[in-house]
Amino acid sequence: MPGLIALPPFPEDIPTHPLLVVDYALIKAGDEDEKEKLWQAATKLGFWYLKNHGAEREVDAMFEMGNETMKLPLEEKMKFEQGDDGISFGYKAAGVAAVDEKGTLDCTEFLNVSKDDALAWPAQAHRSYPATVNARMESAVIPFTRKSVDVNTTLLGVLNEKLGLAQNSLAKKHAPEEHSRCVSRLIRTPPNTGAWSEDRALLSAHTDFGSLSFLHNRLGGLQVLAPGTDKWQYVKPLPNHAICNIGDALNIMSGGILRSNLHRVVPPPKEQAAFERFSLVFFTRPNDDVVLRALAPESPLIAEQVAKMPAGKFETGSTAKEWVTRRVKMSRIKHFKGAESWLAGRGTEDVTSLAKVAGVNSTVQTTA
Repeated sequence: MPGLIALPPFPEDIPTHPLLVVDYALIKAGDEDEKEKLWQAATKLGFWYLKNHGAEREVDAMFEMGNETMKLPLEEKMKFEQGDDGISFGYKAAGVAAVDEKGTLDCTEFLNVSKDDALAWPAQAHRSYPATVNARMESAVIPFTRKSVDVNTTLLGVLNEKLGLAQNSLAKKHAPEEHSRCVSRLIRTPPNTGAWSEDRALLSAHTDFGSLSFLHNRLGGLQVLAPGTDKWQYVKPLPNHAICNIGDALNIMSGGILRSNLHRVVPPPKEQAAFERFSLVFFTRPNDDVVLRALAPESPLIAEQVAKMPAGKFETGSTAKEWVTRRVKMSRIKHFKGAESWLAGRGTEDVTSLAKVAGVNSTVQTTA
C-alpha cells in the first residue's frame, strides 16, 4: 500500500518551514487557547498541522483504493476522464494540464471523487467512477468523506466565531447536503529519476480553489512561499498529522483576513525522490450557488478589513461552482494560449508574488 511500505525518512539537512500544530481533540473540546492557535495559523500563513484528527484508518483505506485505481490500464481510467470543460469530478490523466505560462505539461494523475456522489451512494449525483472505487465506496470513500466533512466543519466553526459572523454562517455556506465541488482527491506522481528544473517548479505556484484543504502524505514535496520571503521551503510530513490550509473561498469571504497562501509541489528531496508519491486531500468548497464575496455586511471585523482594500477587490461576480469550473477549465492544455490564458485560471494569488515566481508580466490581472 502506498505510504505504508518502507520509505526513507525526510532528510534532516533539508530546510523546512515550521507550521503551528493544532490539536483537533482540544478544538473539539472547545479549548480557547487551541482555537486562538488555529486563528493565528489561518491568518498568518494559512497552513498548519492537525493532530488527533482520528482519520488514520480512513486515510489508509483511501490509499489502498487509490493504489488499486492508479494501477488500472490507462484505457480503463480514461473512460472516467474529466474532460476539458471544467468538470472537477473523475480521473485526470498526466500531461493534460499546463503548469506554467509556457504551457509545460504536468506529470501528475489524480482521481477526484465528489462528496455528493459519495453521500448519495448508491445513487449517482454527478458521475460514475472506476470499479475499484465502487468496490471500496462503503469501506473507504464514504467513511473518509464523512470524517473529512466533520473535521473541516468543526474548523470552520472556530473561524466563523473568530470572524464575528452569526452562528453557523459558514456552515450554511458549506452544507454537506447541498451540491458543491467538494472532492476527495487521490494523487499519484511518478518517481523523479533525473534532475528537475527549479525554474519549472517555480512556475507551479498556486492557491487552492476552495475553503479548507485536509491533506495527508508520507513523502516530502509540498513547499510554501512564506509571506515576505522569496524562498520556497519544504513542509515536512509528520506521522499521523494532516496538513490543513485556507483556500480562495475563505480568503474572499473573510475580506483577506484568512490567508490563502502560495504553495507548490516539487519532487521529494534526496532519497525520497526515487519513490512514487501518493497524497490524499479532501477539498471543502462552498455550496455551488454561493456567490464568492466578502461577508462585510455580516461582520464588523470583515467590514473593517475590506474598507482598507481597493473597492471591489473581493467582489468576484462568481458563484463557487463558476470559480472552480473556470480554474479547472483554464488549466487544461486545450485552452492554453500563453501567459494571459494561464493567469486567467489563477485564483487569489497576489499578482506581484505570482509574477515574481512565474516570471510573467505583473500587469496581467487575475480575478479577485
